[in-house]
Amino acid sequence: MSLGDMTPKERVMAAIYDHDLDFFPAICPTSVANFECMRLTNSFFPKAHFDAQSMADLAASAHHVLGFDTVMPYFSVHLEAEVLGCTISWGDGTVMPVITKRPFDRVEQFEPPTNFLNRPLCKQLLKAIRLLKKQSGGEVGIIGKVVGPWSLAYNLYGAENLLLDTILEPKRTFNFINELSSIPIEFAKAQFEAGADMITWADHVTSDLISAKLYEEFVLPIHKIAAAKLENRGPIILHICGNVMDRLDLIKKTGFKIFHIDSRNDIQKAVEICSDNILLTGSINNPYTLTNGSTSDVKKEVRRNIEQGIKLISPECAIPFKVPNANLLELVNSIHRAPLSSLGKTKS
Repeated sequence: MSLGDMTPKERVMAAIYDHDLDFFPAICPTSVANFECMRLTNSFFPKAHFDAQSMADLAASAHHVLGFDTVMPYFSVHLEAEVLGCTISWGDGTVMPVITKRPFDRVEQFEPPTNFLNRPLCKQLLKAIRLLKKQSGGEVGIIGKVVGPWSLAYNLYGAENLLLDTILEPKRTFNFINELSSIPIEFAKAQFEAGADMITWADHVTSDLISAKLYEEFVLPIHKIAAAKLENRGPIILHICGNVMDRLDLIKKTGFKIFHIDSRNDIQKAVEICSDNILLTGSINNPYTLTNGSTSDVKKEVRRNIEQGIKLISPECAIPFKVPNANLLELVNSIHRAPLSSLGKTKS
């Protein structure tokens, strides 16, 4: 297969389903929204958080400006939180959104939303996905995003309250998380129907927020159900920030197709643990390599990740504002030019 025979979407799907590749794809399962791309597209925060055209324009720059094989129009993890009653400060072009007020502090105060897909923020994201689909002619991979039920739970009434309730009211807490899971499942279905090719399921069940034991008891069963309900729609990318080495053996049992892994993990060992069960994507470091490193640093880290066995290379999380386009262009170029024979070259 000669260089460039595939469309970007075909390249990504071939990597996911272990088919022949023309070259390695460059993806970003979270988002690309740095200052340079905002200026180039005239799409700035906070407008790009809740206006479909601005979302689509900024998202499209990941492909048109930088060459990524995918685009992603959801730039925060707060859309569902607002729909569920949180007060959000959407910030400006220099800060990400934050929750300023939670709707309740006890589980029994939760009232499930009605027709949440018709809320303005949901409708704008779905419209942005449709715009991207039309603009790309179906040739670029479109990644949607939902926030998982554990993250929704602590967004709604606080991480401390949630963790305390897992001890004091375990059954009620599990039922609450399970009830919340219908929101990302239905939102994911709607994004697939709007034109998304795959969905990032962002659920921050990292070691600083939940133990491996609690993850196994409270969240893993729900992740398995979600994976089963969505598997026929398209690939689901589980995204968890931070170190997850103590629960990788659980993550690989979720049934999700892909796991988006942070650079703070032992990547070679993670590949060995997960290789037969779940495909890994990542794990290019954001703060040191992409934000403050040189193009040479980027090239070296791409090569190291591929040699350790990552064939779906991506930044470890959403691109920080200050990442220069020069480093992102080098990231994509280094991925696309890497020899296919270099995959997994590093021996344990």
